[in-house]
Amino acid sequence: MRAEDLLPDDINQGQFNGTTVRKGTVGAFLINARMLSDPLSNVEQRRRAEQDIIAALPALRALGLFEILQVRDLALRTLCEHT
Repeated sequence: MRAEDLLPDDINQGQFNGTTVRKGTVGAFLINARMLSDPLSNVEQRRRAEQDIIAALPALRALGLFEILQVRDLALRTLCEHT
Protein backbone atom coordinates (compact mmCIF):
# COMPACT_ATOMS: atom_id res chain seq x y z
CA MET A 1 0.00 0.00 0.00
CA ARG A 2 1.18 3.50 -0.79
CA ALA A 3 0.43 6.65 1.21
CA GLU A 4 -2.01 7.94 -1.43
CA ASP A 5 -3.93 4.65 -1.24
CA LEU A 6 -4.58 5.29 2.45
CA LEU A 7 -5.32 9.02 2.24
CA PRO A 8 -5.57 10.50 -1.27
CA ASP A 9 -4.05 13.94 -1.89
CA ASP A 10 -7.40 15.70 -1.51
CA ILE A 11 -8.21 14.13 1.87
CA ASN A 12 -6.41 15.38 4.97
CA GLN A 13 -7.75 13.06 7.65
CA GLY A 14 -9.30 9.67 8.12
CA GLN A 15 -11.05 7.56 10.73
CA PHE A 16 -8.99 4.75 12.21
CA ASN A 17 -10.44 2.61 14.98
CA GLY A 18 -12.91 5.37 15.82
CA THR A 19 -10.29 8.13 16.04
CA THR A 20 -9.79 10.96 13.57
CA VAL A 21 -6.17 10.96 12.39
CA ARG A 22 -4.78 13.86 10.40
CA LYS A 23 -2.41 13.32 7.52
CA GLY A 24 1.11 13.99 8.78
CA THR A 25 0.56 12.71 12.32
CA VAL A 26 3.29 10.07 12.15
CA GLY A 27 5.73 12.46 10.47
CA ALA A 28 5.08 15.12 13.12
CA PHE A 29 5.63 12.51 15.84
CA LEU A 30 9.03 11.64 14.36
CA ILE A 31 10.07 15.29 14.19
CA ASN A 32 8.92 15.91 17.76
CA ALA A 33 10.70 12.76 18.95
CA ARG A 34 13.94 14.02 17.45
CA MET A 35 13.41 17.44 19.03
CA LEU A 36 12.71 15.89 22.43
CA SER A 37 15.87 13.80 22.37
CA ASP A 38 18.18 16.42 20.82
CA PRO A 39 20.56 17.76 23.49
CA LEU A 40 20.75 21.03 21.52
CA SER A 41 17.00 21.64 21.87
CA ASN A 42 16.16 24.27 24.43
CA VAL A 43 13.69 23.76 27.27
CA GLU A 44 10.80 25.41 25.40
CA GLN A 45 11.37 23.32 22.27
CA ARG A 46 11.39 20.12 24.35
CA ARG A 47 8.29 21.18 26.28
CA ARG A 48 6.38 21.93 23.08
CA ALA A 49 7.54 18.67 21.45
CA GLU A 50 6.42 16.68 24.51
CA GLN A 51 3.00 18.36 24.51
CA ASP A 52 2.57 17.67 20.79
CA ILE A 53 3.56 14.02 21.27
CA ILE A 54 1.07 13.61 24.11
CA ALA A 55 -1.68 15.18 21.98
CA ALA A 56 -0.90 12.79 19.11
CA LEU A 57 -0.83 9.60 21.20
CA PRO A 58 -4.51 8.69 20.72
CA ALA A 59 -4.12 8.91 16.94
CA LEU A 60 -0.83 6.98 16.95
CA ARG A 61 -2.41 4.27 19.08
CA ALA A 62 -5.47 4.13 16.80
CA LEU A 63 -3.12 3.54 13.88
CA GLY A 64 -1.43 0.74 15.83
CA LEU A 65 2.00 2.34 15.55
CA PHE A 66 3.25 1.02 18.88
CA GLU A 67 1.96 -2.48 18.17
CA ILE A 68 4.38 -2.66 15.23
CA LEU A 69 7.28 -0.44 16.28
CA GLN A 70 9.04 -0.04 19.61
CA VAL A 71 10.48 3.33 20.57
CA ARG A 72 14.17 2.85 21.32
CA ASP A 73 14.71 6.01 23.38
CA LEU A 74 13.78 5.02 26.94
CA ALA A 75 12.42 8.42 28.03
CA LEU A 76 10.29 8.71 24.90
CA ARG A 77 9.09 5.11 25.22
CA THR A 78 8.07 5.77 28.83
CA LEU A 79 6.19 8.91 27.77
CA CYS A 80 4.37 7.00 25.02
CA GLU A 81 3.51 4.00 27.20
CA HIS A 82 2.45 5.82 30.37
CA THR A 83 0.63 8.91 29.13
